[in-house]
Amino acid sequence: MAPNSSATRPKGELDLADQLGHELVRFVRLITKAKTQVAAQGPDGIERAAYAILFCLIHEGPQRTSKLAEFLHSEISTISRQSSALVQHGLVERQADPEDGRACLLAPTTEGLRVFEENRKQRNVWLADVLGDWTQEDRETLNELFGRLNTDIENNFPDMGDTTVPQQSKGA
Repeated sequence: MAPNSSATRPKGELDLADQLGHELVRFVRLITKAKTQVAAQGPDGIERAAYAILFCLIHEGPQRTSKLAEFLHSEISTISRQSSALVQHGLVERQADPEDGRACLLAPTTEGLRVFEENRKQRNVWLADVLGDWTQEDRETLNELFGRLNTDIENNFPDMGDTTVPQQSKGA
């Protein structure tokens, strides 16, 4: 948890956080719109969200459905449905889990790797176009700060169950 609670944060910090919150909502909305447009261009019968499974499998290695659900913050039934579509399209395959023969792991196929790389290249060209007028220094700063923001978010998920401000002990 951050060292200061909202009760002790200076107004200026909270105002900047409010502006950032607004820009993050705007960013997510625009990315969702872009994904929708990309999905409309290539109707392959696979939900766009299913590609998150493929991304995870490529970057994290073969996984059980339950681990994918945890990683993607999704319901197991949703992951199961989406991964079934990926299997049907030959992008993902089921493999025996070497640690538990009763379970299976999902893993990307060669075709899944090809489709992933094709999508990645298209995304990279689009992002390079978006940032085309930015200086190299600004692009590098954006990458550095965006990575830092993501890491800090990963390390500081809000605990919405406890709305009380924790009391600090003396000397803390």
